[in-house]
Amino acid sequence: MRAALDEAAAAAAAGDVPVGAVVLDAGGAMVARGRNRREADGDPTAHAEILAIRSASGTAGGWRLDGMTLVVTLEPCTMCAGAVIASRLGRLVYGAADPRAGAVGSLWDVVRDQRLAPVPEVIGGVLADESLEAIRGFFSGRR
Repeated sequence: MRAALDEAAAAAAAGDVPVGAVVLDAGGAMVARGRNRREADGDPTAHAEILAIRSASGTAGGWRLDGMTLVVTLEPCTMCAGAVIASRLGRLVYGAADPRAGAVGSLWDVVRDQRLAPVPEVIGGVLADESLEAIRGFFSGRR
């Protein structure tokens, strides 16, 4: 999660909402990183999770990320939750819950919907206070 928080800080420094993500292989080695780049790229799909998953797929040599773990600072939205399922990630670890757009239990629970397979392991609340503080600090500076 610390590496994901570093990515979030880099996103904020570039003017994007501070969300960061990393993908770990089955042995725990980092194989990909991502940070929000919606503003930088002018791309509504440039969420940290999507960019990290794309990078991990390139490293893995294919779209199936079985046995890998996505670590992200904020609960994924519906688009990103769908990408977790589509890429077959084995585990999702996230920091802060997102009551406004979260799709891993806050508003919806796309990732654990038994009709979609495979269902990854989900661990939430890891360094949640630090993840939330990064977002609050970013938006308080903009008001």
